[in-house]
Amino acid sequence: MARDGSHLPSKLKELEAYGFPYLVVCGEFVDLPGVIYRKAVGKWDAINFGYNFIPSDANIVILNDVDTTIHGLKEAILAIESYDLVYCVVRPTSGPQQKFYSFADPLRRRFHFFASGELMLVRKKVLDELIPIPPCLAEDSYLLFRAMQFKRKVCLCERAYVTTTRTSNNTEEAAYKERTTLGILQALDYSVPPPWVRLFYKTLPLYATILALTGEEGRAWARGMIGGLRLHLRGSKMAQF
Repeated sequence: MARDGSHLPSKLKELEAYGFPYLVVCGEFVDLPGVIYRKAVGKWDAINFGYNFIPSDANIVILNDVDTTIHGLKEAILAIESYDLVYCVVRPTSGPQQKFYSFADPLRRRFHFFASGELMLVRKKVLDELIPIPPCLAEDSYLLFRAMQFKRKVCLCERAYVTTTRTSNNTEEAAYKERTTLGILQALDYSVPPPWVRLFYKTLPLYATILALTGEEGRAWARGMIGGLRLHLRGSKMAQF
């Protein structure tokens, strides 16, 4: 998925090297092989649209953001042999998210309370059950929650990861957390994951308070989480890239 064409040259080179069939759904018209235009409404919409082009004999579908670099894809492919949905680690090259994932990933080894859609592998027959994705800012967590709802086997793969940059300071981080928190709460509206997932998010203010005690980054995460919760309670339906 690509909001615009700015990262296409490096991503297309990377995809070509793997030798797999691929399709880039891009929010900007770019006349390049393997790239198709779709107005940038949201990643949920790009996945729904791209789903229509998946070959009928496909077994595994790999979802990847164009502004990332993939590392260890073979490890993720090995992991999907034993699971139905695999989401991979995100390693930001800089910014507050480096510290955030150092907190979150050890928990996600066992408790899948949100997904990372920057690199996700799904069995085609399972994706068939999960599509279409409703308008949702956290399409990745929606796919995860729905897979768990259908008793599918999911895992976090730490041997495969992507590098990317999301936020560079705590102001940007708070805004990003607000958006992602709202998206996860939207995903919960559309799914029925295990009860403990919903319980976790019902106690979100408590976790936000604890995070606020960990320093400046923690306070940014707390502001964003509480902001996302407020937007959700107000009925916000924004679902843009």
